[in-house]
Amino acid sequence: MVLSCARARSWVAVAKGAQRHHLADNVGGSLRSEPATRRAALYVHWPYCEKRCSYCNFNKYIARSGLEEAALRSCLVTETQTLLQLSGVRRVESVFFGGGTPSLASPHTVAAVLEAVAQAAYLPADSEVTLEANPTSAPGPRLAAFGAAGVNRLSIGLQSLDDTELQLLGRTHSASDALQTLAEARRLFPGRVSVDLMLGLPAQKVGPWLGQLEELLCHCDDHLSLYQLSLERGTSLFTQVQQGTLPAPDPELAAEMYQEGRAILREAGFRQYEVSNFARNGALSTHNWTYWQCGQYLGIGPGAHGRFVPQGAEGLPREARIQTLEPDNWMKEVKLFGHGTRKRVPLGKLELLEECVALGLRTDVGITHQHWQQFEPQLTLWDVFGASTEVKELLEQGLLLLDHRGLRCSWEGLAVLDSLLLTLLPRLQEAWQQRTPVPGDWSAVPVSQDNARQT
Repeated sequence: MVLSCARARSWVAVAKGAQRHHLADNVGGSLRSEPATRRAALYVHWPYCEKRCSYCNFNKYIARSGLEEAALRSCLVTETQTLLQLSGVRRVESVFFGGGTPSLASPHTVAAVLEAVAQAAYLPADSEVTLEANPTSAPGPRLAAFGAAGVNRLSIGLQSLDDTELQLLGRTHSASDALQTLAEARRLFPGRVSVDLMLGLPAQKVGPWLGQLEELLCHCDDHLSLYQLSLERGTSLFTQVQQGTLPAPDPELAAEMYQEGRAILREAGFRQYEVSNFARNGALSTHNWTYWQCGQYLGIGPGAHGRFVPQGAEGLPREARIQTLEPDNWMKEVKLFGHGTRKRVPLGKLELLEECVALGLRTDVGITHQHWQQFEPQLTLWDVFGASTEVKELLEQGLLLLDHRGLRCSWEGLAVLDSLLLTLLPRLQEAWQQRTPVPGDWSAVPVSQDNARQT
């Protein structure tokens, strides 16, 4: 059980890392003629920023003077074409430009990538195309140019409406800058603008933070994300806390902010459709829904992650892929091989089911019986969780629901999902070990760290 709990904790971390962005109300019922292995979302990583924020440990680099964007653009286009071919994906459900700070890229780069997608696969005219934007790199005319390039949704890294907190976070904008950009974005992309607000900062108090949230509700569009600060080793903020320059964030205060914040948002008409994401007026997005539903996605650009079944490998496991981190090395590899995949890891069947649980339960829909059967037709949700004494306790406490619809968290359970997974994932592992293997099952695929370039 020690190994199971350790594995469960690792999936809690994976689930947290999968946070970001969003779903459409009719996603579950939309008609798609292509099989699941031929559909995917596409993530494009722009690796450059104006400066490194004090809390951020993402794969990002400070844009050097004289950056040859045309060369980077060409490599993004090439890798897009190559991975669409290698994956056999024929329909791209959504495109997300993240980073880094992709609003530093030229609209021409965004247009070139979207054109490459449309030439190699079917990109529906109404597909969600999101761009992350920082207020200081996204004036109105630039946002309009991104719209003309094909972007139809913005995710603005607002983070705080307190200038002192913004300075602590190392952000380059002020609260006034953020609100001005938000107003311009809403004018250009009505109903299609999301904002991020952070909580749990060092020395942050509940009352003032709730005041920020209330103020933001007077200005925001129909989508909002609440993210708790995570102190990451190697960041400036982590060092300052370690050295005692700043007080450590108080987890109890952060939990209070989260609980009161989600209650305020519910009162304001927002649906909490995922642990960190809230929407009203049907403004849920599609891109991260693919992640939460364990759909395929292609990762384009330095350090991007992807998960898909390579073309011609039907019946074999999905692969987790990671692209080369450093931009110059990534570009060299793309020029040589057509893509910069550095690491390929086949996923075993149990790993995929663990993902299905850890990510699916992040949503208010949870895991439906129909969805579960797409990944595991032999063991039902009832088989796995129905007879467990520990799971029954969670059901009796009102934290979980297991019924004709499937398995999902209650409103109260969604707030403590991490602790629930420490019970659910070991139970899944136990049920999996006790099952009767099916001939040809690839449940125990050996892990490979092969970076062979032919695929």
